[in-house]
Amino acid sequence: MAQYAIPCCIYRGGTSRGLFFHEKDLPANQREKHRVFLEAIDAYNPSQIDGLGSGTSHTSKVVVIAPSKQEDADINYTFYQIGIGQEIVDDKGTCGNLMAAVGAFAVDENLVDPSHKEGMAIQAFNTNIEKMISIQVPVENGVAQVQGAYQMPGTVRPGAKYAVHILDPGGGKTGETLPLGSIYKENDRNYSFVDLVNPFVHLEASTFHLDGTESNAEISENGELLAALETVRAKASVSSGMEETVENARKTPAVPKITLVAPPQTYVSTSGTTINEKDIDVTAKMISMGKVHRTFAGSGLYNLAASILLPGTIPNRLANAKQSGVVRIGHPDGIAEVMVALSDEDDISSVGLDRTARLIMKGEVYIRA
Repeated sequence: MAQYAIPCCIYRGGTSRGLFFHEKDLPANQREKHRVFLEAIDAYNPSQIDGLGSGTSHTSKVVVIAPSKQEDADINYTFYQIGIGQEIVDDKGTCGNLMAAVGAFAVDENLVDPSHKEGMAIQAFNTNIEKMISIQVPVENGVAQVQGAYQMPGTVRPGAKYAVHILDPGGGKTGETLPLGSIYKENDRNYSFVDLVNPFVHLEASTFHLDGTESNAEISENGELLAALETVRAKASVSSGMEETVENARKTPAVPKITLVAPPQTYVSTSGTTINEKDIDVTAKMISMGKVHRTFAGSGLYNLAASILLPGTIPNRLANAKQSGVVRIGHPDGIAEVMVALSDEDDISSVGLDRTARLIMKGEVYIRA
């Protein structure tokens, strides 16, 4: 046979889109399983024209879900970042946006009891970062809801609100929230390496002669800047102990990710809306998989908001918010409000974000035999 079919769903969660699989439907052999992901997305082509990706880091994603054997979890799931024009299947990080869709999938696929009339809290264990995610899913007639009044930045239409909270989110990859301290200096570059949800390297935009109001296109067209950021990212991966060599770090581009952080600024979003500096606590852009993120990854929102509350970090020095509560992040397409709670030890006890989610397609994806 030329091709074979595997059951698959496509969900949007937050500002990301991904392919969702039941673990039981995938090959047990890891190499074959990864080949399914590469084929389904079409990682081989930068345009991903021969698959279900669309050539962007926020749509080149896969999630695999299974019932959990842990007493305190309903489901276990693993996230994979798939390469764009590269045969990369990277499970070292996670996706904060698709967490909402994980909850929707669990309800829609009857992995949890869907009989609740108004909503339910799903406990999902994320194997990438070994953290528990609490997802409040709006449910009606046994189905995860789509329609609602919540307008999430980065989408045009409002939807039903999904509340996502990550408990004890720090240290998933290195064992510490700040493995290199509040600020680390390397080759005359100061950065803050924060391991929370996903590891991130936070850099002050002004050190690259940026003020935070530049368009995504301006940064995307600056090859020298992107190359410099990738060098910082790779070296930070080694310094933090995530990778042994810079060469290895370059082969795992999904994490750590990078943010360029600036004080609150007034700017015009990609949707044409004026964002006033008085309405935000910080201005930031994010680099993921070597490209400027169209909005801001959910994991980046969690990490940056938490970093703002950690004393001495670059985000903490540049931002307005300093206490537990809601942190307002000005990103390229609007404002994201992230809930952050500090522990008594000046570490982060939880981070939370409201998202929307939607099932786009359910069927079978065909893989070359």
